[in-house]
Amino acid sequence: MIRGELIRKYDVPVPRYTSYPTVPAWDVVNFSIRQWVSAVERTFDETNESKGLSLYIHLPFCESLCTYCACNTRITTNHGVEEKYIQSILTEWELYRYIFGKTPVIRELHLGGGTPTFFNPANLKKLLTSLLSTTILHPEYEFSFEGHPNNTTKEHLQVLFDCGFRRASYGVQDLDEKVQKAINRIQPVENLEKVVALSRAIGFSSISFDLIYGLPYQSLETITSTFKQVIKLRPDRIAFYSYAHVPWVKPGQRGYEDANLPSDVAKRALYEAGKTILKQEGYHDIGMDHFALSTDTLYKASVEGKLHRNFMGYTTSQTDLLIGLGASAISDAKYAFAQNVKKVEDYEHLVLNNKLALNKGHIQTEEDLLIKQCILDITCRGEVETIAPLINKQDRLLKELREMEQEEILVLTKSGLKVTALGKTFIRNICYAFDTRQNKTNSNNKTFSKSI
Repeated sequence: MIRGELIRKYDVPVPRYTSYPTVPAWDVVNFSIRQWVSAVERTFDETNESKGLSLYIHLPFCESLCTYCACNTRITTNHGVEEKYIQSILTEWELYRYIFGKTPVIRELHLGGGTPTFFNPANLKKLLTSLLSTTILHPEYEFSFEGHPNNTTKEHLQVLFDCGFRRASYGVQDLDEKVQKAINRIQPVENLEKVVALSRAIGFSSISFDLIYGLPYQSLETITSTFKQVIKLRPDRIAFYSYAHVPWVKPGQRGYEDANLPSDVAKRALYEAGKTILKQEGYHDIGMDHFALSTDTLYKASVEGKLHRNFMGYTTSQTDLLIGLGASAISDAKYAFAQNVKKVEDYEHLVLNNKLALNKGHIQTEEDLLIKQCILDITCRGEVETIAPLINKQDRLLKELREMEQEEILVLTKSGLKVTALGKTFIRNICYAFDTRQNKTNSNNKTFSKSI
């Protein structure tokens, strides 16, 4: 069991580090669309033929609000919104194809949301077949989507399978009735069982579940019950995330009191309970919050040192160019980041007038790229070969790392560091030590959720 004083010390607001710098720390003043286009052209030319690119499509619509959710969503039961949004996605893709100048090679494609299966199967087919007809598929391409167990139908699954999708991720979160009611996510376990059976019957080779710890009314008993039911379905991957309580950002989270949430030590105990069950059942602990069976490609990538992390989370595809399409979608062109406007109407208006719908961005400095690689090494491999260039630039860094070494969170090697088994709990905190873009003098930082 992890010492309570360590949990209390390090359970502070820090980023999840799906990128570096994190979005709130971007230098938006010194960013321009011209610079972004130049970065995309450069990265595409350097990597398209060898690595290919990743493509993320944000489909933001949901029929109801899950109050735990911190994603950019649009709540509506009007499915008439689908066609205009799809046309906007395809138009935005054409703008990027013009920038590329050559046929793009797609290594990775992910449909995220929102609820991608909000869209009817015919519209998903139209979107995907139109887009993929303009591309070349990488020999090792991987397509995945996020589905809601309540509304993912056999027709959805067949369309996606026919378009090349082989990995499905289902948002489970928790199976306790009281917890589901508190977060407005009512989904009987029977619905989950049905959609998993359908996915496997159609031919999906990797099934992933998202689970969350730290939700209102969760206890050791409820989390254990959830995991026992989940394990029976034998998903290939499980992401077990810490609940990000940010009611000042997402007002929907004000539907329950802080007193209904587990305390810092109790919250960590929930994670340890779930982790123990997963390990007993043959799941391997990978990176931050992720577990996989030895037969899954995520585990194999971890063993081979090929694990990668970007705005889509952990992935097996080590691409340098990630294009995000849709409202609020974020793109990474190695030398720069960019994010689209968040409001659906603004996004559609800009794109359908043949303009990139960018809201803000960031141009990477040489130091940014060094730190980004260190953070990738920490989060994906648990070690960094050399930290000397950053130690020389940051007087406080070595002091912080030595303190973590004394706490047995990491081990400093001759030129780098290795994360210990204990240190896996504090990976976000280790990354934070390298982060020069954050205002660390603000102890009341409400930009991020707590790390543990």
